[in-house]
Amino acid sequence: MHLSQLKDGGVICRQGDDARLVRNAGSTYGLAMEAIAAGTSLEHIIQLHGLGEPVDLLALAEQGRLDCPVRHPDTAHMFLTGTGLTHLGSASTRDAMHASGEGMSDSMKMFKMGIEGGKPAPGEAGVQPEWFYKGTGAVAMAPGEALSSPSFALDGGEEPEIAGVYVIGPQGRPHRIGFALANEFSDHVTERLNYLFLAHSKLRPASFGPELLVGELPRDIRGTSRIVRDGQVLWEKPFLSGEDNMSHSIANLEQHHFKYGLFREPGDLHVHMFGTATLSVADGIVTQAGDRFEIEAEDFGLTLRNPLKVDEAHDVEVRTL
Repeated sequence: MHLSQLKDGGVICRQGDDARLVRNAGSTYGLAMEAIAAGTSLEHIIQLHGLGEPVDLLALAEQGRLDCPVRHPDTAHMFLTGTGLTHLGSASTRDAMHASGEGMSDSMKMFKMGIEGGKPAPGEAGVQPEWFYKGTGAVAMAPGEALSSPSFALDGGEEPEIAGVYVIGPQGRPHRIGFALANEFSDHVTERLNYLFLAHSKLRPASFGPELLVGELPRDIRGTSRIVRDGQVLWEKPFLSGEDNMSHSIANLEQHHFKYGLFREPGDLHVHMFGTATLSVADGIVTQAGDRFEIEAEDFGLTLRNPLKVDEAHDVEVRTL
């Protein structure tokens, strides 16, 4: 089952090729909170609501009417975060960015730790991954909307990833709503200057959706990431995800995110991106305003598309009160 959400309110449930509005549902977030309150599954709550009229999901996407498949009604209570060096092919790209020629880089050390301890047995503690913060719901761009690179950025590059989406229940327990395609947009050139700039490089918008996969994540995900410029494919490459292609288990990544109490505040929404091994910057691609990022994988339905734009410079003046 896949869910998507309309910008003007309403939830769409797609089962196979049949996409229909969920009756009396204003948002995916609202349905998830209903499920938690009732102590049942999201799928069961949707069955209780029932499905109404059919819709043309692709047409809605092309018209720009689809939002991110989940949002919090208050952007301050929605958090975008992620993990890096989690995929089996991710170390070589990162190591090339940070290796000094004086031995194993910190990136390679982190990757090796994940290989050795990122998939613990149930009940055991695994090694913690690299973790980063992107922002609140204010930086969550809907599918089709532009990903804005700040005027001071040195790069605006795509990162094709899978994101887990979670809501925190009244007792502080995380509940996974589902999984979605995500573009964890970053500034790789700034990061390359010094590994300690990684935190800066991640403070960028991101997009996820258009559809949310409800249920378990497939173990072997095969997708395609591409950049389109002036109507022509500039760059295209397959990407892999799912636990068969990762050095960490999803459960381990979830454990090390939600072990922090500040991420278990009741009602909060979390979009946590699991990492990638495929970046166009690694192939020497320099993006520019007007480029369009496209990320797709069969398990997730519609393609995630976002154009790139560059913001104008803004003076920042701090005033004493």
